[in-house]
Amino acid sequence: MRRVLLPLLLTASLGALLAVAGCHRGSGSGETWPNAPIILISIDTLRSDHLPVYGYQGVATPAIDALRKDAILFEKAYSHYPLTLPSHASLLSGLLPTHTGVRDNSGYTFDAAHHPYLPQILKKAGYDTGAAVSAFILRHGTGLASGFDLYDDDISAGAGTDADTAQRAGDVTAGKALEWIKGRGGKPFFLFLHLYEPHSPYEPPEPFASRYRNVPYDGEIATADSIVGTVLAALKAQGIYDRAVVVLVSDHGEGLGEHGEEQHGFFLYRETLQVPLLVKLPGGARAGSTVAAPAGLVDVVPTLLAVTGIDKPAGLDGQSLLSLPVSESPEAPPRQIYAETFFPRLHYGWSDLASLIEGRFHYIHGPAAEMFDLAADPGEKRNVLEAERRAYAGLRKALDGYDRTLAAPSQEDAETTRKLTALGYAGRGHLTSGPLPYPRTKRGVLHNLQEAKHLAAAEHYAEAAAVLQNVVRDSPDMVDAWAFLATCLERQEPSDPKATLAAYQKAFELSGGAPELALSVAGELYKLGRLDEAKAHAEMALASQPAGASEVLAGIALSRKDADTALAMMKRSGKATEAFRRDLARLLTECGRTDEALQVLAPLGGTAVDPATLNAQALALSDAGRHEEAAALLEKVLAADAKNTRAHELLGMVDLRMQKPQEARVHLEKALAINRKLPSAWNTLGVALYGLEGPEAALKAWQQSVALDGTQYEALLNIGLVSAQTGRREQARQALRRFVATAPPQHFGPDIQKARQLLTEIGG
Repeated sequence: MRRVLLPLLLTASLGALLAVAGCHRGSGSGETWPNAPIILISIDTLRSDHLPVYGYQGVATPAIDALRKDAILFEKAYSHYPLTLPSHASLLSGLLPTHTGVRDNSGYTFDAAHHPYLPQILKKAGYDTGAAVSAFILRHGTGLASGFDLYDDDISAGAGTDADTAQRAGDVTAGKALEWIKGRGGKPFFLFLHLYEPHSPYEPPEPFASRYRNVPYDGEIATADSIVGTVLAALKAQGIYDRAVVVLVSDHGEGLGEHGEEQHGFFLYRETLQVPLLVKLPGGARAGSTVAAPAGLVDVVPTLLAVTGIDKPAGLDGQSLLSLPVSESPEAPPRQIYAETFFPRLHYGWSDLASLIEGRFHYIHGPAAEMFDLAADPGEKRNVLEAERRAYAGLRKALDGYDRTLAAPSQEDAETTRKLTALGYAGRGHLTSGPLPYPRTKRGVLHNLQEAKHLAAAEHYAEAAAVLQNVVRDSPDMVDAWAFLATCLERQEPSDPKATLAAYQKAFELSGGAPELALSVAGELYKLGRLDEAKAHAEMALASQPAGASEVLAGIALSRKDADTALAMMKRSGKATEAFRRDLARLLTECGRTDEALQVLAPLGGTAVDPATLNAQALALSDAGRHEEAAALLEKVLAADAKNTRAHELLGMVDLRMQKPQEARVHLEKALAINRKLPSAWNTLGVALYGLEGPEAALKAWQQSVALDGTQYEALLNIGLVSAQTGRREQARQALRRFVATAPPQHFGPDIQKARQLLTEIGG
């Protein structure tokens, strides 16, 4: 009986499992789960050999360990590009970089309208599509947002206070993703979640910072694992996990000092190419299994389409991971895994590299080719190219079949360049041509560059600048090194404006006139007061860098008290600092354009807490006749700081305009008690004293004002008028003559005419 019943019982159990999982058999395509939720988690910069599921013992990752029990693990999965943006373009499109055209983190945009793209395909199939990313590198402008209903790249959310921050903590990003999932109801959905841990700088939070003090990279991995645990727990709590496809992967690895590379982008050795890849199928299908055959990130898209039963578009470079043989065998057709990096060429004038992995061999193509036997030498320490000439010849010929034509990068705006620099990447690349040095021969320079990055990340800018001086001595034609040096010189304390300008000018010259560097030069020239030169360089950048160039031109116009140009450039730039708005409002107020001054300050609204800005708003309000509102703002400033001299001075002026000379006198004398060298306060006090104590007291105050500042034209005119009125003719003549000779006619035209008439009357 047992021989009959056991197969029946097993069949019944399997049937129950299939009913729960919703699995269907496709015609020769294996298992499919139509409309299964899809969760794709990309953990940036995660080496596979730093995870326990790949045999590493240095870090605890309970969440990933648990996922592995439910998933298929791919032992030999590889990235096609050791940089974040090109790699994710391949991950989400199923296309190699040779076909996506994305060859760097900047200067290249993925064109989803002319390429297969997973979110677009799934959206057409009825899926809701959402993404939450943790780094500026994957911002909307890269083209990756196409096809997503939600693409949350608000890096400012939870990003800390550093103005250069271009990433956010993974737990914040995961929170955004989980919030979106809650609104899906019963609809099928695709979620792409990107975590930037463990990308450098390695600064894990507690308790992982203390736990992995000696290997902070592992602390970042533990942090990412904790976030993954939170996400998976939420999926389970909502009844999604069991019926979902969950893919966990990384875009590339990390050098960690092997082969002379601390981070990634320059070389194509295994440590920066081999990545973890786990695929959990609905209902736990194939749970705990392992696939040894090589896989690439381009295989993820065809896998997800095959699993959900969606037709695969033509032209994909990958294949379904579920079709790979469990183990490599001589009978299996050989598979090539392609990778490339143009980063050293675009940013440092060194040779680009390409590589092919086939079977046990890894061939790296460059000015000095290398080949390694991964089976015998997984650390890639011994170049076997000479001993394996036949294998080398085959791989070398195969590589010729890949189109490695490099298009010139497009221009990036100054803000993008700044944020990429903050993430440790050079800004806009520059197309150089050979013969170019092999990056491996530049290890000393690379070491210095990496050291400078670490120092700059720790805000040790002076030390970083000293290291970069060595770099530019060794490689004087390296544009990015000069630009990086300039940035460090600009940020060190004390800064060195002349040295900063010289470094930016050298970078600008070597780049052939890159607009973003012209803008940097303009900014330094502006700081040095060389306004004509600053204007010329800003205008060079205006067409391609309109926001940044307009900002500099607005500052130049403001320095020249050209309110019209400053206002126009501020509007064109689309942004302005609070300090700029305050200064422009003050200039407009001085020109009698109080309504425009208030409009300039209006965007600050009730959020303006800076006392200087509140003071500027109060002045504009009072000049517009809104004295009560002005007084309320000034009282707010004084409530926070009773010794704010400018607020006391302005409140004295406002009180005077409201016919409250005694109150005005109190505030003006408080201002002068704090700082007696306030010429405008002395002038206003003189007006108050004229009504309270008479001409004598008023004249003393006005004379003090003029003594402190000869451009106090109102005080000078008051001295002339009151001196003439009280019979002090000589004193009146001197003051009025000086006023007529020096007061600017555009502001004091009618007063100058009045002064001339009075001089005639008193014999002046």
